[in-house]
Amino acid sequence: MRALVSGGSSGIGASACLRIAEAALARGSQPKIAVCGQTPNATQDEVVRTIKAMGGVAISLSGDLGDPAVPEQLVAAAVAEFGGLDTLVANAGIASPGAICDLSIEEWDDMFAVNLRGAWLLAKASYPHLRESRGSACFTSSMSGQLPHAGSGAYSPTKAALTMLAQTLALEWAPDGIRVNVVSPGMTHTPMSEKMYADPQIKKAREGIIPLGRIGEPMDIANVIEFLVSPLAGFVTGQDICVDGGFSKSILSHIPGRPSSKA
Repeated sequence: MRALVSGGSSGIGASACLRIAEAALARGSQPKIAVCGQTPNATQDEVVRTIKAMGGVAISLSGDLGDPAVPEQLVAAAVAEFGGLDTLVANAGIASPGAICDLSIEEWDDMFAVNLRGAWLLAKASYPHLRESRGSACFTSSMSGQLPHAGSGAYSPTKAALTMLAQTLALEWAPDGIRVNVVSPGMTHTPMSEKMYADPQIKKAREGIIPLGRIGEPMDIANVIEFLVSPLAGFVTGQDICVDGGFSKSILSHIPGRPSSKA
């Protein structure tokens, strides 16, 4: 399993690197993982060391996906090291809250450059290699790309567009035997959301509206990513799986006076 994981230095991406490596080893295949981050950092190095300690091969790559030259450079470096590519996990993303009409053109463009254009260029550079291996790709979107999220700035629009990009690629690449799917995390405890969940009242309030009663962890999302890029999902493509503890399907249960499953 030769995989490139963007945003692989922490949070969901780091967990995805480790889960893909673990699963590949369990199948008797040596994982070769390109752990990509914006800039070199200690967490990224630890992910690489952990994969190597497991018996896999890992390299650390870095670059700002907002730079249109970087995605192709990352793919080229991974392919040069591994001799090809079986899986792309386009996970990197940025968030900046705010009202849509308060955004500057630069803020809007920066969000789309990383969250959408960066993923597109990674896919474009990966395509010939995935075609050769009849591989797979998974894009990390968000439940905020399935439902409008007021105050999230350009984040919801970028994630909605990312989902459509991935599902369009799923159809275009299907004749080449390449599968493309999407995972859409719900409320998840990551470095990006650390400050939010450091407030016990906010954490408790959020847990209270999630049917499964807890905030998601990065490995919850990584488990689904690994499934989608693995042979177990060999007949699954073009799907968007929301991993949110049931939250997005619970809206009707919050209407006052309606029946509830709670006592």
